[in-house]
Amino acid sequence: MISDIPNILLVNPWIHDFAAYDYWAKPVGLLYLASILREHECKVAYVDCLNRFHPENKKHPPSKADGRGSYLKTVIPKPEGLEDIPRNYSRYGISEKWLTKDLLDVTKPDVILITSHMTYWYPGLFETIRVLRKIFPAIPVLLGGIYATLCYDHAVKYAGADRVFAGAGEKFILELITEYTGFSADMKFNSKELDSYPYPAFDLESGIAFIPILTSRGCPFSCSYCASHFLNPERMLRTPESVINEIMHWHEKYKVEDFAIYDDAFLTDAKNHAIPILEGIIGAGINVRFHTPNAIHIREISGQTADLMFKAGFQTIRLGLETTLFENRTNLDRKVSEAEFKQAVIFLKKAGFSKNQVGAYLLAGLPGQDTDSITESIKTVRESGITPVPAYYSPIPHTGLWEKAIDCSRYDLEKDPVFTNNAIFPCRKEGFSWEIISLLKKLAGD
Repeated sequence: MISDIPNILLVNPWIHDFAAYDYWAKPVGLLYLASILREHECKVAYVDCLNRFHPENKKHPPSKADGRGSYLKTVIPKPEGLEDIPRNYSRYGISEKWLTKDLLDVTKPDVILITSHMTYWYPGLFETIRVLRKIFPAIPVLLGGIYATLCYDHAVKYAGADRVFAGAGEKFILELITEYTGFSADMKFNSKELDSYPYPAFDLESGIAFIPILTSRGCPFSCSYCASHFLNPERMLRTPESVINEIMHWHEKYKVEDFAIYDDAFLTDAKNHAIPILEGIIGAGINVRFHTPNAIHIREISGQTADLMFKAGFQTIRLGLETTLFENRTNLDRKVSEAEFKQAVIFLKKAGFSKNQVGAYLLAGLPGQDTDSITESIKTVRESGITPVPAYYSPIPHTGLWEKAIDCSRYDLEKDPVFTNNAIFPCRKEGFSWEIISLLKKLAGD
């Protein structure tokens, strides 16, 4: 029997992987849904399987000053087909005992919403759903998120959810709740206007070490290795005033000092977007720190934007460089030339950023890529005076490189997304190599 006011449980699932670390990672989409449901009078509960600050964890895992930190982990058997990888495979997050207790402590839900992240993390998602089924066998489980969108057919066939949804859940969440509970409410926001969204429900977390900020959604570029354009086909921008107000909200009410910019294209059209935001942050006179884990576009870095980012408190700058083979990069993207890269580094250094604050992502493990090209890129970045950051390539469905990745891989990528795991170098015919990883780490100074 559904109550007049529905109880909605939102769940952030476990991760199963060879390695995982909290690099300013939060389920922003799920927490937007939580806030929207709460805004429309639903009763909301949230269970985070990755909770680093779980009350049962008497020895909190180390948390860096910038908000990052280690997840709890439990070594588990490797997935079928990956038994030959000479690395431990683990479940990252809280124990099953803690999860079971958390689920038993919430009011019995009428609907369960669960998100998904990396495509190759789906085994952790599936295990989470199995636990949910054990505790709430008759409650509908609805699955969305990145894996559900990119690998929809696989999720429908194997996930064990009652329904799987692709795309941004904000557009249909209220209709969905009405369908499953009969409860309806007048819409208080416009799904096409980010400024109308309530802030994500980060207050539901046990501890707030940092806050992710989305100043926009979507990306005007269609890089062959990235699925951003597929996941968010519409470019949506918030007003600078809205962004600044949200930063002030978390800083003043919750004493948050670290913010991660989640945009895929923060500096695009900087004159009308990023620059007013940065100027507003500076004008507010607050002492906070900003980080850009999703990278910023090198071409958009000018003397003005570099100076404003430094004055606004940006501490971690990541550049989307990908390779320094500039003359051969047209099959990847058209984001930057050699001259633009060198000029951006000059601007950042002149603004005051140090070598340790600025890093350039360099893709490793691309289809057909040889080791020499990666090491050459690392050396070029080091010579420029900033930090090279190897980023291991994961083949992603619906991207330009997907078909080439299928042809190059020693695994059947189409059959099972677990084989797209970047930790195993899926597109390297010779297989996984500790020697290559060690070489790249040594050259990068890691």
